[in-house]
Amino acid sequence: MTLPKEQYAAVKQGEGHDATAPVKRVPVPQEPGPGQILVKINWTGLCASDKSLIHDEWAAFGVKMQPSTAGIAGHEGAGSVVAVHPDMKDRWQVGDRAGVKWVVSVCRQCEFCGNGTDELHCPKQVNSGFTAPGTFQEYCMTDGRYATRIPEGVEDEEAGPIMCGGVTAYTACKRSGVRPGQWIVMIGGGGGLGHFGVQYATAMGMRVIAIDGGEEKGKLCKQLGAETYIDFQECKDLAAEVTKITTYGAHAAIVFAASREGYAVAPQMLRPGGIVVAVGLPKDTDVLAGAPPIMLALKRLSIVGSVTGTLKDVEEALDFTARGLVHPILTKGTLADVDKFCKLMSEGKLPGRAVLKVA
Repeated sequence: MTLPKEQYAAVKQGEGHDATAPVKRVPVPQEPGPGQILVKINWTGLCASDKSLIHDEWAAFGVKMQPSTAGIAGHEGAGSVVAVHPDMKDRWQVGDRAGVKWVVSVCRQCEFCGNGTDELHCPKQVNSGFTAPGTFQEYCMTDGRYATRIPEGVEDEEAGPIMCGGVTAYTACKRSGVRPGQWIVMIGGGGGLGHFGVQYATAMGMRVIAIDGGEEKGKLCKQLGAETYIDFQECKDLAAEVTKITTYGAHAAIVFAASREGYAVAPQMLRPGGIVVAVGLPKDTDVLAGAPPIMLALKRLSIVGSVTGTLKDVEEALDFTARGLVHPILTKGTLADVDKFCKLMSEGKLPGRAVLKVA
């Protein structure tokens, strides 16, 4: 097909809290290089990480959008392949449906790529919206060896958010080690990540306690499968309430909320041998995921981190949707809504997951 010379993209302008991402006209990448495919993005999710990168919230940690992104964030893209390098034609054809993720490519040579389970820690990885132009554009170049094939039964508007939000929640559930019939707490259960977590955990047979603020979030969490909902705005002692429900404490707690309070209370909710899974990323450098050593030792608690998911994890996460078990609750908009949705996200007023119509 003949590609246009220009496209629309949401492009970062300014720095820090006052940065914006207005829609501009930018060039369309024309020829895929070795190993690459060009994807026409139909829908892209808007992740809290996009907000943090656009607003330089992680600058204190040395994490900022690189000039190589051309100011284009986004890492939850879904669309159709429109151009394929000859060396990728055994994998991809024009018209195939493809997803673009946080990890664009890995080296396939280091220890982490070679162990078959941990390529997310490849030191040479390329990342959408961080070191490479992301999915807030109509046409996105990506590595054909690491793009995800979108299965039948999953619409692009659902597949996009699963590329990061969905697989992050799914992987965190796996990292929790919770078995069917055991208790898991979702801190931030009504948010963009948490509402995925409630669904995946329920589908995996876990007993879910969701914690969030407000009646609307409570209705959403119960609708998605949470056995119990606790409103942190109303409950004076979250740990005591979880213990009352579970008798000895939960088997695990996933902290989806990027809040100081969430990380402070999570270990207190656990029974002996329990696990805290750290997912939400606060912008303040002094927030710690942990507990007093005496609590860790006497209760034999574990604290683990979890970030996005491997290529295989993404395929597994999509399969839950293909089978009708997990569906993102979507707040829909367009590329012009990036700044509006980032503001709502910062205010905690964006239920479910934001997804943007691109083309």
